[in-house]
Amino acid sequence: MSIIEKALDKNRSAPLRPSPAGAQLEHPDQDAGSPATPTPAHGEHPVSARIDFGHLRRQGLIVPGDQRSNLAEEIRMMKRPLLNNAFGRHSAMRIPRGRLIMMTSALPREGKTFLATNLAISMAMEIDRTVLLVDADVAHPSIPRVLGFEADRGLMDVLTDPDLTIPDVLLRTSIENLSVLPAGRPHGRSTEILASDAMRTLLDELHDRYQDRIILFDSPPLLATSEPGVLAAGMGQVVMVVDADRTPAASVENAMQQLAGCDVVLTALNRAPSTPGFGDGGYYHDRPYGEVSHEH
Repeated sequence: MSIIEKALDKNRSAPLRPSPAGAQLEHPDQDAGSPATPTPAHGEHPVSARIDFGHLRRQGLIVPGDQRSNLAEEIRMMKRPLLNNAFGRHSAMRIPRGRLIMMTSALPREGKTFLATNLAISMAMEIDRTVLLVDADVAHPSIPRVLGFEADRGLMDVLTDPDLTIPDVLLRTSIENLSVLPAGRPHGRSTEILASDAMRTLLDELHDRYQDRIILFDSPPLLATSEPGVLAAGMGQVVMVVDADRTPAASVENAMQQLAGCDVVLTALNRAPSTPGFGDGGYYHDRPYGEVSHEH
């Protein structure tokens, strides 16, 4: 057992398939075009961000409609417990506010944004589900760049400008059922803004507007800034991404302490050594941290 696994070893573990950040798809870059424009879901917004599928492939991201790959299967295994917590068949199985999911890590460059983007794309391929990917790393936003488009206004603008609403900055993409809320322009008091009543109201609106929607936040690393700790307080689920055998165990423990108030924290052990039966790259672990509450 690695030092990271020891640091994360809490109540139970259910190893799923590997999810190596930065992994390359097994098939060639077949085309650089985007699909035909889909019909906007719910009539919320026209398509306003066209995604180049060739750009996704070159970064090793999964692409809707492509042949099956190890990566696509691994991401499917990663998303299943998150979706089960959010949409349990019976209400008693659902995590309160389980459709609000935050992706974070202890330190930068642990594969957090790679996994968040792949999970968002994979979740958007579910039947009768829509996904909103929120770039909440407001100091170092990267989601538009990863997906291959430019964005100006976003989350911080809605929170600071009373004349702006979510539809004003929400981007429906050319991936069916996937929308993006960019980070927006940086602000010197971003931590206080994310802890404000305006942010709590925005989270409620994002959560309550559509019952089939997953809202996935790509947040900053926990030990790099205070913002993710503030944001985590409004989430139903948190995914802690850990770079296996590179992230110091003490860093993992310190980051987990910031999430002690969160009922449901899952951990993704990334870039772990391969194990027979689990493909060619790291493990994904579903480990609760702290008490898991299913009460409403």
